[in-house]
Amino acid sequence: MIKGTFTFCLSAALVSSALLTGAAQAADKFVAVTAIVEHPALDAVRDGVKEGLAKEGFEEGKNLKWKYQSAQGNTGTAAQIARQFIGERPDAIVAIATPSAQAVVAATKTIPVVYSAVTDPIAAQLVKSMDASGANVTGVSDELVLEKQIELIRQVVPQAKRVGMVYNPGEANSSVVVKRLKELLPKSGMTLVEASAPRSVDVGTAARSLAGKVDVIYTNTDNNVVSAYEALVKVGNESKIPLVASDTDSVKRGAIAALGINYKDLGVQTGTIVARILKGEKPGSIASETSKTLELFVNPGAAEKQGVTLSEDFVKSAKVVVK
Repeated sequence: MIKGTFTFCLSAALVSSALLTGAAQAADKFVAVTAIVEHPALDAVRDGVKEGLAKEGFEEGKNLKWKYQSAQGNTGTAAQIARQFIGERPDAIVAIATPSAQAVVAATKTIPVVYSAVTDPIAAQLVKSMDASGANVTGVSDELVLEKQIELIRQVVPQAKRVGMVYNPGEANSSVVVKRLKELLPKSGMTLVEASAPRSVDVGTAARSLAGKVDVIYTNTDNNVVSAYEALVKVGNESKIPLVASDTDSVKRGAIAALGINYKDLGVQTGTIVARILKGEKPGSIASETSKTLELFVNPGAAEKQGVTLSEDFVKSAKVVVK
């Protein structure tokens, strides 16, 4: 009788344990993350998202299933990843950079989508306005005030008249910036000279086409350009063309200066929004956000290589001076 009672209790305990384990697994949240390509800024966003989730109580290996995939710069791959993620039914999909965000938003109207590092989510047709969308999409934009970028160009190259820009015309982020710069630069006595780089491998060739035609090259957060920034730096150093960026990591790689967003912080901000959704809020009730904090990075060594002398006050004003 005692043996039978023990067996019954053991069985009951095992069943109870299994049920508890199942309940714990059922309580886990699943976040799928994709980026159009891997480069320092987008990688920082990805890591920031994970950090933001952890701060809100969602940790991988404890109560969070985390999956990440890069499209390696290919929009077709981005669409494949979007379809794959949707089939796996995550609680939320984080899409980093415009092409990946467009692919995911086009593929689902039900699964919550949180975009990040998208310059103009309205032009990219992710949302109709920065207000709460009422749909399954929200996120964080990395849009910069271009007037401040123009001021930076003037600080680095005071006599600049012709500003070159290498970009991918197929990326909505970049096309919006080009259009806006064409409107703004003439007000400061400058003009824009464009060079197309539809693929990362085209960046060096596009940069070389600007030699002798421009006084400075400005780069936004175009993913093709940022992923191949060393090719741009090579041309800048060889041709003595100053490089000014909007991505602060590009300064560490050879740009003279950048006034940009801290992309790790942008990721944390994005992760906080994802956590709100995991806790029950609807993405359509959460307004899109932007980052208001800008940081100045300066690289005096790059300035010397590219034929520019920076003022002492300008260098001292930087948050980070790259040695």
